[in-house]
Amino acid sequence: MSTKQSKLTSQGQVSVPAAVRQFLSLSPGATILWVQEGERMWVERAATHTTAEVHQALFGNSAPPKTTDTPDSKQAIRSFMQKKHARH
Repeated sequence: MSTKQSKLTSQGQVSVPAAVRQFLSLSPGATILWVQEGERMWVERAATHTTAEVHQALFGNSAPPKTTDTPDSKQAIRSFMQKKHARH
């Protein structure tokens, strides 16, 4: 078992030690969960949701709409991006 220590600021904030951030694959803006079970408490990385899970939550079990990429739509996108990133 490994232990790490942090200090609580007067504003109730805590820094997550680098080893813990690395172990949990945390980056700035990541969300962590404080989990309590009886007299024990631990921290874990909040689950992320896949686009399929988000789609199901929004639309139920209906299949996602089918898209068709036509050469015209690909060319339109290519043209737009070229104009957007053209050096003036």
